Amino acid sequence: MGEGGDNSKEESRQPATNMSGAAGRPPVIQKPPPVPAHLKEPKPASEPTILGKPIGFQPAALLNTEELERFKNLLVFAKSTVEGYYVGKHKSPFRGASAEFADYKEYVAGDDIAHLDWRAYGRTRRLYVRQFEEETDMVVYLLVDTSASMRYAGEKRQPKFYLAAKVAAALTYLMLKQGDKASLTLFSNKVNQFIPPGGTRRHLHRIVTELERVRPAATTGVTQALNECAGIFKKRGRLVVISDFLDDNRNLFEALGQFLHRKFEILLLHVVDPDELHLPSFTVAKFVDMETSEEVQVDPEEIRASYRENMKGTIDALAREADLRQINHTLLDTTNPYLAAIEAYLGFRGANNVLARP
Repeated sequence: MGEGGDNSKEESRQPATNMSGAAGRPPVIQKPPPVPAHLKEPKPASEPTILGKPIGFQPAALLNTEELERFKNLLVFAKSTVEGYYVGKHKSPFRGASAEFADYKEYVAGDDIAHLDWRAYGRTRRLYVRQFEEETDMVVYLLVDTSASMRYAGEKRQPKFYLAAKVAAALTYLMLKQGDKASLTLFSNKVNQFIPPGGTRRHLHRIVTELERVRPAATTGVTQALNECAGIFKKRGRLVVISDFLDDNRNLFEALGQFLHRKFEILLLHVVDPDELHLPSFTVAKFVDMETSEEVQVDPEEIRASYRENMKGTIDALAREADLRQINHTLLDTTNPYLAAIEAYLGFRGANNVLARP
């Protein structure tokens, strides 16, 4: 597990499931059925690919700041006081000569005009506010699933991980733009990398770069990763888990309970490909578990109804358990624009007093 910091002093599948179902039994949270083998990505040559596309993505593909301008007037604030600081800019009481300059951020209404940099305005004709180390910001902890199942991509669609990475990059950008901090954790069946909270442009570049480098592999272990993170995350904040949740999730909410106890706000972004929801039409096919390589040959038409019922039961059970604990669960279809996930996040914050500034 890698860990490091910025120079700017920022802190820095078990076997395939039984798809026949059991009549009359309530759905349980369990691992959904595997995906069709005929849609499995081509075997890698020198560079891993999915449907002929590289698994790695360029920065411009992951982060399009122009598309995010529609959200520029929405500031995502906490619903209550966090760590003893006020909602909004979360000013630290430790102001004064010891406050050390860290970076610039673009001015928004409500920022302290005493920290406007007029020299920067003279050069750029835009207003910028100086930021200092002693300003305490809200922290958003992004947990992104990098397990092998996240490589899955239906025909003419992007892989699930690509959507997850775009959402993570966009949320990082928006958090840093408003002066808050973001942390990134990459996990499969364990935490693979942890980037501590930071709020500078260099930090944004580091997070996007690490997302580009990911090559999804290994099995899914959301619960294990959350248990690890409970001992890593020191400061209370918001927890955003982006995953396909293709795991035995019976202990998931026990793991999440550790964060609820510490007053974290939690959002589960559940990434799915339409093939996983509906099962495409084709003749007899071999299903291969992308994480364990276990195979099973079936006639899709014979199992379609039970498959859909099991998948729906799995998703509904996850959403129901989340709702009981006031955890937001949002389903993200890879055919929908990634901006829908940003809107879901802002909607989640809207339920918790998101403030819009003119």
